[in-house]
Amino acid sequence: MENPNPSRLSLAMERTGQWIFSQEIPSDQTGGGSGGGGKFRSSDSTDSDSETKSEQREILQSIVPLFPSEKAAFPINFLCCLLRCAIYLRASSACKRELEKRIAEILEHVTVNDLLVLSFTYDGERLLDLDSIRRIISAFVEKEKSTTVFNAGSTFGENCSAAMQRVAKTVDAYLAEIASYGELTISKFNGIAILIPKGARKLDDDLYRAVDIYLKVHTNLDELEKEKVCSVMDALKLSYEARVHASQNKRLPVQIVLHALYYDQLKIRSGATAERDAEDRNQLQTDVTLVRENEELRTELIRMKMYVSDLQKNGHGGTTSSSEVGKEVKNSTFFSSVSKKLGKLNPFKNGSKDTSHIEDVGVDLTKPRRRRFSIS
Repeated sequence: MENPNPSRLSLAMERTGQWIFSQEIPSDQTGGGSGGGGKFRSSDSTDSDSETKSEQREILQSIVPLFPSEKAAFPINFLCCLLRCAIYLRASSACKRELEKRIAEILEHVTVNDLLVLSFTYDGERLLDLDSIRRIISAFVEKEKSTTVFNAGSTFGENCSAAMQRVAKTVDAYLAEIASYGELTISKFNGIAILIPKGARKLDDDLYRAVDIYLKVHTNLDELEKEKVCSVMDALKLSYEARVHASQNKRLPVQIVLHALYYDQLKIRSGATAERDAEDRNQLQTDVTLVRENEELRTELIRMKMYVSDLQKNGHGGTTSSSEVGKEVKNSTFFSSVSKKLGKLNPFKNGSKDTSHIEDVGVDLTKPRRRRFSIS
């Protein structure tokens, strides 16, 4: 069988989805709604409702496996609406998991309204099971984690991508929206909040807003439960305005208020002594420069000391050699003068070259001088 054209298939899927949404959906039995108006109507016939839901479920389960493999083949709001239909129609787990996987692939484009579509009943009165939201966010975080470690080779919590930061901001805003519903338990609230790595939030202001709304609605929480709710945020990562608000917020547990006050005092103290800190830093830099210069001078002095020591050693040897050279020069001068005196007694002066009659007699080197003195 020939594979259909992806563009034509996408158009067919969208028209099918529009047809599903245009059908009159009976009262939301999962949410216990009253079936308000518009597309929602109450039916007196349970059999008719069951047949309609069954027909729509079969259509949805048949078209999801035919989706093209491209992750951006459909906009994320369309996929969220299909997943909402799958949850309501109680479609198969395979159908819901496939839609959740596709949403997680492009979760950086999600909006708060898209997530709210998955969270509430059709009448908008009650929260549905938030497991789908948790699975989608968890799958996206795992994808980002593997991508970051593979590309950068660093710790995921320290270096988060722009997509991860965008999703973190959207999730915090989403938590602020659902925090006002009384049936939202602490475990579900915290379970979604802790899925986002702490490094993805530059500031925890949006998360603090969600925590404050939750504490405002759930007034029957004791101190321990309040601390458990507040454990998802870091009081030291709040902006100045948020810290001021937190320090005056009576709904927060005492420990969080103390953290905010302590950090605020540190900021005030550091602001009051900013000039002194600058002077200390300058003095420290000066001290470091002086220490470095002293070390350089010390090294230079040691080098000069070694150089002088070597000169002294070489100077002693040079004196000895100079005296010996002086002696040699003196001796050579003496012998040259003697040779000049002996030249006057040259036996070859008269042209005779016969030396047989000359006896080998030791020459007294001092006699020529005495003889010279006696002549003069």
